Amino acid sequence: MRIRKGHLRALMPALTASVLLLASGCASGSGSSSASGASPAGQSEASAAAAGDADGALAVKAAPAATSTALARPGATGTRAHRSTLKVSSYDRHTRRAVISQAVRTTPTPSGSPTASGSSTGAASPSATPSGTPSRSAEPGRIAVGDVIASAPAPGAPDGLLAKVTKVIGETGDGTEVQTAPTTLDTLLGDDKAKGTVPVDPSSFGVERLLPDVKVSWAKTGDIHAGPEGAKLPLGSLRVDLKADVPTPAGTAVSADAAVAGYVQVAPEVDFSYGGGTGDASAQAGQAGPASAYLGVSGDWTSQWSLKGRVGATAKPVRVPFAKLHADPVLQVGSIPVVVNLDLTCYFEITGDGSVTVAVEQDLKGDFRAGGTYGPGKGWTPVNESTMTSTPVRASLTAAGNVKAALGAQAAVGLYGAVGVSADLAPYLRGEASAAASAAASPGAPPTAGAAGAWALYGGVDLSGALQLQLSVFGTPVLQRSIPLGMFHREWKLASGAV
Repeated sequence: MRIRKGHLRALMPALTASVLLLASGCASGSGSSSASGASPAGQSEASAAAAGDADGALAVKAAPAATSTALARPGATGTRAHRSTLKVSSYDRHTRRAVISQAVRTTPTPSGSPTASGSSTGAASPSATPSGTPSRSAEPGRIAVGDVIASAPAPGAPDGLLAKVTKVIGETGDGTEVQTAPTTLDTLLGDDKAKGTVPVDPSSFGVERLLPDVKVSWAKTGDIHAGPEGAKLPLGSLRVDLKADVPTPAGTAVSADAAVAGYVQVAPEVDFSYGGGTGDASAQAGQAGPASAYLGVSGDWTSQWSLKGRVGATAKPVRVPFAKLHADPVLQVGSIPVVVNLDLTCYFEITGDGSVTVAVEQDLKGDFRAGGTYGPGKGWTPVNESTMTSTPVRASLTAAGNVKAALGAQAAVGLYGAVGVSADLAPYLRGEASAAASAAASPGAPPTAGAAGAWALYGGVDLSGALQLQLSVFGTPVLQRSIPLGMFHREWKLASGAV
């Protein structure tokens, strides 16, 4: 249809009026929406704004340094977890009481000078609804009974805090004191879906050295590194070097003089997923919680080590931890800070009959994955995988007997202070010789042996662990007992011979 210029001039006032009416309607609509239904305290961004991909799944990434507290108000109209200006000023884990305050923000005044919004005490406490008042009646900016809070590590809550407000006690000089109770992630995530793998910043680990000659190195983006070997490490890697004498088991009649040296290098990652609310069939069966969930730890692994000398006779393996490492990485799942607690204990473990003298060296590279996955039909089931390859080994065995040495790490991963998955990754080297055989193997040279008998050298990896009761933090049914991961075991022959 053609519009003449005269007609267009006649239509312009009407079009202008329509645009103005539409703009004023949008402005009034945005104001009336907050009046029609209470919104969570400090609600400034919907979690939909933090969604990551096209199918609506929430983004899972490393949280920024200044992580906002997330708050959900079950029962309010259209509620989802939102970023909040509230913060946990303090928490007592024994009484489960927390002090919640309003973050102080500066806002410009008409004269141009900034003023701080919040309480005049400097703590900026939020207004509190009376104890027992239903949360749906709470006004924006108030903390109320029924509110669910997820916070990054805070004073008194070094593992983060995931809690539900059960009682508003009253005002203090630092904020509003509330009584809390444990809750689960499904109260925040609801029907949302999220999945992601986040590397753990190697510089965030706290290190406890358990033996004198232990060195720790790491490297991260920006050409930032620490330790004597830091500049040589791949980005995101954490390395622990060790030199130590192998202790002789108490009460053994065989003297021993062995030493172990080498390093463990790992680039740990946290795997997290949440599959939304349960399906119709599960809901009808009375099953609550998510339709699926996963929590685990994975990463690249490199170790290089040597064992020299004669190991004392011992019926059970002698395990010697040499370093403990701890980190609390915070995942940003949409608008929700999910605090992961990761512990790594590096160790060496030796077993033998006290008769074999060895000089072995081995390099190992590979990866691993350990965790637990949940589905309404199966419940929690373990996941354990590992791929390891070894370079040519330099080794010698003298006399008849056997020895086995491992340089490994125990890992424990949990949420908000509750351990959910424990895993034990133990790459090892095993040697055995029969009769009075002596043998040696080295790169580029054929194996040699003397006297009569046979010998063999094996490389291998064991991965074991368990799923813990605390995995119920997802909102899934509580485990009746710990579920073993099951033993992942793989062994390969490095060299052998007979005379």
